[in-house]
Amino acid sequence: MSRKMVTIDGNQACTHIAYATSEVITIYPITPSSPMAAEADAKATAGQKNIWGSVPVISQMQSEGGVAGSLHGSLATGALCTTFTASQGLFLMLPNMYKIAGELTPTVFHVTARSVACQGLSIFGDHGDVMGARQTGWAMLCSQNVQEAQDMALISTQATLASRIPFMHFFDGFRTSHEIQKMEQVSNDDMLAMIDEKLITEHRLRALTPDRPSMSGTAQNPDVYFTGRETVNKYYNAVPGIVQETMNKFAALTGRKYRLFDYHGATDATDVVVVMGSGAETVGAAIDHLIAEEGRKIGMVIVRLFRPFDCKAMVNALPPTVERITVLDRCKEPGAPGEPLYLDVRAAVSEAAEANPAMIMPLILGGRYGLGSAEFSPAMVKAVYDNMAALAPKNKFCVGPNDDVTFSSLDYDKSYNIEGEDVYRAMFYGLGSDGTVGANKNTIKIIGTETDNSAQGYFVYDSKKSGSMTVSHLR
Repeated sequence: MSRKMVTIDGNQACTHIAYATSEVITIYPITPSSPMAAEADAKATAGQKNIWGSVPVISQMQSEGGVAGSLHGSLATGALCTTFTASQGLFLMLPNMYKIAGELTPTVFHVTARSVACQGLSIFGDHGDVMGARQTGWAMLCSQNVQEAQDMALISTQATLASRIPFMHFFDGFRTSHEIQKMEQVSNDDMLAMIDEKLITEHRLRALTPDRPSMSGTAQNPDVYFTGRETVNKYYNAVPGIVQETMNKFAALTGRKYRLFDYHGATDATDVVVVMGSGAETVGAAIDHLIAEEGRKIGMVIVRLFRPFDCKAMVNALPPTVERITVLDRCKEPGAPGEPLYLDVRAAVSEAAEANPAMIMPLILGGRYGLGSAEFSPAMVKAVYDNMAALAPKNKFCVGPNDDVTFSSLDYDKSYNIEGEDVYRAMFYGLGSDGTVGANKNTIKIIGTETDNSAQGYFVYDSKKSGSMTVSHLR
């Protein structure tokens, strides 16, 4: 079946699925997720129908706290619901998210992962917000590019219905949400084929109704609360298998194959990076170049399902030749012994080594990159691999900033470039609200739509928005 090729950004790719597979969409705008809410609202106003032939009900609340409460109520009536959020907006939803997960209620929240205000506010992208929500009991599925922002949105929608565990589907704010790429769009028929109608019926039958009395939202004493928390184990244990099964179903439909942890690189790699989100695109490009030019034995593991974290699947994704691992986190947890993904990988590998005495425990290093949408380039990736190969490698480093206080940063060659001669790239400078970004968005969409070229557009804004400098990158 031939599918439509479209040139759109990550937010549009995600909304294409979210709108078509929902009945209730409750919104409150927050950068950089606002375009998803705006597009959903515009579609409903125009009378566009979802895949079941009804127009979703769109409501804007007074805050993200109101969104979470409203969605919790809508889900309890058996409706199919979603929302879009990020950063402090996600944090305002946390109390309800604990309840939604505790009541085993399927839904997907789409998150444009963004920095959290610490020493200063930042509207830009990293994993600070989603990592702050990782204890809520929600499954967490990560997209690394615009194509995956669509694909994982659909996979998570089916997986949440099958598992009854709510899903946070997230992708990097601005870096993926506002990046324009040429991608293959799934059709309404694809969505209908992916989503199991029986599971929707089961969700409806669990709705609150006087015809089938049930009790939830109780207060519990010590004699039952702990026991109650343990009853959910079987549901979480089943999630990785359900997600992989859903990915396999998606592959049979579209030809795009995904795994919970995907490996890319040399089959005999000794040095492996573990990374999640858009950073994997950069690492992958650098790996291909370093293998072709220098014959390096390097690779990477791309993390897609971060919660529940399947330790066996993660370890099985590693090549048996691995000697050194660097885990790259796009967040900072001050005071912790390491960042979240680093600690999870360390636990997974050490548990595997304890269970298998023949396994040689690799060296595991951790590093931070790309906080607040800071640049993450192939030059920095090369520095990460060079660090692993060093006699005294640096651990718990950062790559990008120049840390001249605690000296945690890696040095890198700013002139290092891997781009081929077949790539044409241009940069346009403008002032916020002067039309430069809009004109360049149109240009890259025309090139992507009207020619056979692959097209990519990425736009750098300033926190001050109107009147400050913008940079449009076109490839």
